[in-house]
Amino acid sequence: MRFINRDPRVVTANDSTDKLRAIRDDVVQCIQCELHKTRTNVVVGTGNHDADIMIVGEAPGEEEDKLAMPFVGPAGNVLSELLASIGLKREDIYICNTVKCRPPQNADPTDEQKNECSSYLTRQIEAIQPKVIVCLGNHATKSIMELFGCIDKIQPISKIHGQTFSPDPLFSDTSRRMGEFAMADIKIMPLYHPAAQLHNPLLGPALRSDFKKLKEAIEVAPHKITSVSQPPLFPN
Repeated sequence: MRFINRDPRVVTANDSTDKLRAIRDDVVQCIQCELHKTRTNVVVGTGNHDADIMIVGEAPGEEEDKLAMPFVGPAGNVLSELLASIGLKREDIYICNTVKCRPPQNADPTDEQKNECSSYLTRQIEAIQPKVIVCLGNHATKSIMELFGCIDKIQPISKIHGQTFSPDPLFSDTSRRMGEFAMADIKIMPLYHPAAQLHNPLLGPALRSDFKKLKEAIEVAPHKITSVSQPPLFPN
């Protein structure tokens, strides 16, 4: 189990932006795994730096690699439609991936690649402090559930999609003792990856139903003090 360390203080939108820019600068220079040899761009993340919802995907695809932006291909269009169905825009949330560089031929990211990128993902969560982390697909779900100590809850996405999970009690207790109340109370919601609907349109109703559950989860969560949309983070 990994614990997220952060100064116990109120995080403003500007503070989140400074932290995210520092992450961007580190990712741009990253050569920790073999993916840096084949990438066109790193894909750090984009969206509201004070978002209540943080969406975490698996890895950049071909279009994302070209444009240095997450979810800009066909799956991104599906994601935008799903967000619109619950009254949200991409600018209202923060989107990133477990892996910041595209695996060749859009292969599944390896455990080594995810592990090398895990510190960047952890720092993004620390900076944004979302109310709900949405994990798209099996790889993102496994990474996030492991991070928050929920290893015993990991199952195939077909079994746990649309369910809401809390961090492991030991993780939460330790977080509160360290003053990290936002991390202790965060919710985790695994969902099908939008690309799954492209391959199997029959999954569309399940995705739309799960996004309604996401809206309900946010409506019952306490509101943040600030909610300031920030421009996307580009690697250059």
